Amino acid sequence: MESIKQQVIEILKKYTFNKEVWDGFNDNSSIINDLKINSARIVDIIIDIEEIYDIEITDEELDSLNCFKDIVNLIHKKTN
Repeated sequence: MESIKQQVIEILKKYTFNKEVWDGFNDNSSIINDLKINSARIVDIIIDIEEIYDIEITDEELDSLNCFKDIVNLIHKKTN
C-alpha cells in the first residue's frame, strides 16, 4: 500500500504547478480543491495510473475519486 501511495504522489506531482499545495497534504486531501488539479489533468492522471498498474478505471469509479486515499484504495483493490 505504501508503494502505491508513493507512486500516486509522484504522478500527482507532475500535474500540480503550485508546489505549496503539498503543504499539509494528507490521505484526505481533495484532488481538485486541495491540490488544485483541474478535470482535464485528472484525465491525464487516470491514464497514467491505468498504464502503470495495467488496470481500467470506469467512469463510475472515476466519479467516486475525490481524495488521495480514494485513488490509492481503488488501485489497491484492482491490483490485489
